[in-house]
Amino acid sequence: MARNVYVTALEPGTGKSAVVLGLTEILSRRAGRLGFFRPLIGTADEQDADLALILEHFRLPQEYARSYALTLDDLHDVTDRSGYTRLLERVLTAYGTVADGAACSRAPMIDDCVTASAVADAAATVAAEVLVPDVVVVEGSDFGAGSMAVEIDINVDAANHLGAPVLLVARGRKRTAEQVLDGVAQGLATLRDRGCTLIGAVANRVEPAVLPEVRAALPEVVGDLVGAALPETPLLAAPSVAEVVRALGARYLRPALGEEAVNGGIHREVNRVVVGAMGLEQFLERLGDGDLVITPSDRVDIVAGSIAAHRSGAYPTVAGLLLNGSAVPQTVHDLIAGDERTPIPVVVADGDTYTVTSAVTAVRGAISPRSPRKIATAVGVFTGCVDTTALLERITKARPTRMTPLMFEHVLIERARVDRRHIVLPEGNDDRILLAAGQLLTREVVDLTVLGTEAAIRARAAVLGLALPGLRIVDPLTSPDRTDFAETYHALRRHKGVTADQAFDLMGDGSYFGTMMVHQGLADGMVSGAAHTTAHTIRPAFEFIRTAPGHRVVSSVFLMCLADRVLVYGDCAVVPNPDAAQLADIAVSAADSAAMFGIEPRVAMLSYSTGESGSGEDVDRVREATALARALRPDLPIEGPIQYDAAVDPDVARTKLPGSAVAGRATVFVFPDLNTGNNTYKAVQRSAGAVAIGPVLQGLDKPVNDLSRGALVPDIVNTVAITAIQAQNQPARNGAQR
Repeated sequence: MARNVYVTALEPGTGKSAVVLGLTEILSRRAGRLGFFRPLIGTADEQDADLALILEHFRLPQEYARSYALTLDDLHDVTDRSGYTRLLERVLTAYGTVADGAACSRAPMIDDCVTASAVADAAATVAAEVLVPDVVVVEGSDFGAGSMAVEIDINVDAANHLGAPVLLVARGRKRTAEQVLDGVAQGLATLRDRGCTLIGAVANRVEPAVLPEVRAALPEVVGDLVGAALPETPLLAAPSVAEVVRALGARYLRPALGEEAVNGGIHREVNRVVVGAMGLEQFLERLGDGDLVITPSDRVDIVAGSIAAHRSGAYPTVAGLLLNGSAVPQTVHDLIAGDERTPIPVVVADGDTYTVTSAVTAVRGAISPRSPRKIATAVGVFTGCVDTTALLERITKARPTRMTPLMFEHVLIERARVDRRHIVLPEGNDDRILLAAGQLLTREVVDLTVLGTEAAIRARAAVLGLALPGLRIVDPLTSPDRTDFAETYHALRRHKGVTADQAFDLMGDGSYFGTMMVHQGLADGMVSGAAHTTAHTIRPAFEFIRTAPGHRVVSSVFLMCLADRVLVYGDCAVVPNPDAAQLADIAVSAADSAAMFGIEPRVAMLSYSTGESGSGEDVDRVREATALARALRPDLPIEGPIQYDAAVDPDVARTKLPGSAVAGRATVFVFPDLNTGNNTYKAVQRSAGAVAIGPVLQGLDKPVNDLSRGALVPDIVNTVAITAIQAQNQPARNGAQR
């Protein structure tokens, strides 16, 4: 089963709620544990009807407040692209709490007499059995009072960033067959153009007169997607008495039939509105089951007749009485007070009959947990009209291949948070480092040590408005560890002519001190380079951390975040002219790096020639490197030599390397030399607007990573998260004391 599915409309009035209810019902029967999430609801002040319905009806153990991300007020506050990006980040974060089970609110039921260990065992059982859903249903926004264009953007971008396949719901109400089909076609085209992975389309609330025509033509419109047309069902839009009361600001004459009186009839659907303005006899002849009777408050005869008809059993059962006008005669109060056997909800609304009637007819009802008839009807219509087997199969197979930069960065942060590591940042005098530290600590991504003078760092943090909770600050010049670090360094480097005094001096340098913290197990990794050269950052690691077992060379990769995927480029920063054996090592390391960050490795060994079409020293070196890499890792799909276009373009691949497992779909690109790699990554970064994360060093025995001196705060945050993930994947011998 796919991890999630996104149900969205692109306009109001589609009846999306009924489709979501039907889909969730069939998933609840076959997909195991469910989660439910809404990226955007109307307001935080009033409970969202769909969210409340799904959580209560399916008894999902989620906290309501943690099951949505944004409200319409949040959209109003956005003034630029960066603000919009922050909203999407909130969507990803809030979704993560649902998908990972962190939004769960269910606690184990435990007797007072049980032991503490039994409590812990019960809690662990609940967490294991309940918290993490097998599939999350995501429902898009309702297109209420906000900007339709912005809401469309939010829905489309949320689906893409969540990697969710999309089910479109299109409006059929009060439309001809041609209009319905055009709406479906245009909606699908919009979603396709925006890069969404589609599973199907439901034309909902289709007028019965055009339903056969829509159903006949829909397969041609949806193609190989699942298509369905659902009829307009008046009951699903019918408001309850309680909804009418809320919408009109009316009041109950019988307090016992207020909002909490579940059995008092206030949740019964209003099938029709009838105005009691004629004589009683003619009025009773026109009563229908589920009618809401509207009559002036002084029409005692209509009130008495409605109550008598309701009790007699000879007339249809009305849903309620709505009296317009604030002055209610005592006689009416007496009649209501005496109606104890089969009470009818009686409410009063200010205004004349026409105004009140118009207001009532404008109220659209929601499907609530207290409307079992609506729930049963919605599920019945959905399962009766949709090929649920085909839909579930489509959901199972539809796994989007998109990996947006925002999604990738979010995944990095969340993976780092799962198993927090201790990272050291030597450049405590740089504002960017402090700002990044503030974000990382506030979000509890890692534990941090920053190197520098504590008074200066605290003072600068205060100026920047940073709290830096839990930050450890160490001054290498005064640290008691400096002497021990110097002795260790001297022992490791004395064969290179390093004296004890030189070792002590070097340990006053942030890069050397921080790297030694990693070497000694006092930190899990180091990130530096915002204010220092690459050589200054990585030289200490080369001197005493050195390469990991099984690796010949330390190299680097850039994680290239394009609009819809993440690629791995190596080596673009460290090894100038690798020989064949080094190229093979770089390829294997880059593939492992890709897998570490959730990218399926398909390795392209790049050259100016593809396959056997060329020869020459440079091509032969890549060909030899390919053979060596395959021998080292026969489990990896590796292709080379191959040109860049054949590696990324399926059409070119079919011509140049038909049948290749890599050509046309490569994810890891190994450049023949540093000159080619460095220029290529920068060209793609600038011309394609890619986010380049790196360089990420690979092949070291413990993680140390370099920053560009032009690094922005998000770059630093991402690199620290990457370093933490590398540390998580280190062998046990490298664990730090945290």
